[in-house]
Amino acid sequence: MFKGHPKGLYVAFFANMGERFGFYTMISIFVLFMQAKYGMSAAAAGFMYSTFMVGVYIFPLLGGFFADRYWGYGRTIGLGLVVMFLGYIMLAIPTMIGTGFPLIIAALAVISLGTGLFKGNLQALVGNLYDDPKYAPMRDRAFNIFYMGINIGAMFAPSASEAVSNWILGKAGLFYDARIPALANDFLKGKLADTAELLGLAQAQDPAVTAGTLKAFAETYINTLGKSYHFGFGVACLSLIVSMIVFWAFRKHYQAADLTERQKAKSEALKSQVVELSREQTRERLVALGLVFFVVIFFWMAFHQSAVTLTYFARDYTVSSVGKLTNLWFDLTGLLPLFLAVLGVVFLFRKSSNGLVKALGGASFIGFGLLAFLRFRGYEDVNAFMPQRFQHFNPFFIVALTPIVIGIFTHLNRKGKEPSSPRKIGYGMLIAGAAYAILIVGSLGLPSPRALGGLVAPAASQVSVYWLVSTYFLVTIAELFLSPIGISFVSRVAPPKYKGLMQGGWFAATAIGNQLVGVVAWFWMRVPLWALWTILVAACLLSAGFMFAVMKRLERVSKAA
Repeated sequence: MFKGHPKGLYVAFFANMGERFGFYTMISIFVLFMQAKYGMSAAAAGFMYSTFMVGVYIFPLLGGFFADRYWGYGRTIGLGLVVMFLGYIMLAIPTMIGTGFPLIIAALAVISLGTGLFKGNLQALVGNLYDDPKYAPMRDRAFNIFYMGINIGAMFAPSASEAVSNWILGKAGLFYDARIPALANDFLKGKLADTAELLGLAQAQDPAVTAGTLKAFAETYINTLGKSYHFGFGVACLSLIVSMIVFWAFRKHYQAADLTERQKAKSEALKSQVVELSREQTRERLVALGLVFFVVIFFWMAFHQSAVTLTYFARDYTVSSVGKLTNLWFDLTGLLPLFLAVLGVVFLFRKSSNGLVKALGGASFIGFGLLAFLRFRGYEDVNAFMPQRFQHFNPFFIVALTPIVIGIFTHLNRKGKEPSSPRKIGYGMLIAGAAYAILIVGSLGLPSPRALGGLVAPAASQVSVYWLVSTYFLVTIAELFLSPIGISFVSRVAPPKYKGLMQGGWFAATAIGNQLVGVVAWFWMRVPLWALWTILVAACLLSAGFMFAVMKRLERVSKAA
């Protein structure tokens, strides 16, 4: 899986991993922050999130344009890291309840711009590494590996934001309770007719709270929780420093690929490497890319529900504590050793493993298995967790399943049966539809968010965590069929003069999908839960049908590229 790739891939891998860790730390708590600190409705917070994500994914068009025409990939990527760093500093500045909103908006705009300069051009740079005929056959696998870097960073993000939040709350003598922010905001706005529930929850935090001091408690709790989220945003600043160091210190490993077609054309030594396409070839490739971009809009609409409606479902409809065995899924310090122990068994019994690999596999099984067991023994009978913790399942499954998926595709390739990139994307859309079909079943009989008035459902209406875990599992498989394969397809098919711009086009499609995330969030308080998930299933199935309808055209262009 990792053999034979250029070293520049691993520079991009670790630079991307650091940036994505910070980004997903912020994303894991974004809508919770907006609702807690500013008392926003689910629809308003979802709209804020989707608008921000539109900026994050539309600015790569601008970044690609400047890289292709003026600055080159490496310089534009470096500038993007600096701009993002400044944005996260702005976001991390703590402010009091109800204040600092203009600063938040400015910070989000700066982060969006920086991400636009960074993200698409880093992918274009990776694609350039595989324009070399020596590496060209490994392009799809390379983007799967590159994609793992994104998700290793994202996997630790929810736990990092939760750890920071618990630390800040604990210093103030408080702990997280998902029911308090909405009730406290309603109370401070004079919208809470019956304060008995809030008073009971406040006294569980501090027995000294009375009806007369309830207002002070509500303000203190929201200010402290808001501060904890601000500090969580600050984690991104630290991770970006790591990305900067990696990207700039190891430039020599990707320097040969850091050339646009314009830069090659200006060099006498490199002029012969410039690829010229006819007008008809360029048009055919751009049309094919446009068709793929249209389809993936609906995948990203479904996928990015993780930070909005799936987070609402986790907070309001899913149990907030689990037993010892299930807690292994929610605790990375138990889950990762268990995963590595299982991986050790695989290497121990794999036929192709030599003696050293088998010995290391056995040692991993014993050592990591013991760590997982000791961690498991330390769990309480009942273990609470914050709703953002669900967001580590997708990146964990990406890391765990990527070698399996690559292995399957490699095996099929040897037999001449590997599906084309466009066909994999079509299959991914079908799997995404199946993922949300799980939630349709899991939501039957539950009261609607409107019936609950936007509050957390009573215990009798809270479901097992495995409904969401199963959904994340299938969504992850869909993502592996679609996202790294789609990025690889863009890097191969894009006309050489527009590589950065077309990677920006991929993200522009993602931006439109994220805008539709807000549309789906608008339905949260307006339709039953099963109907909300049905919208997503229908969108995925219809877009899969469209993909298969244009399949022959896409496969023809892909083979010719």
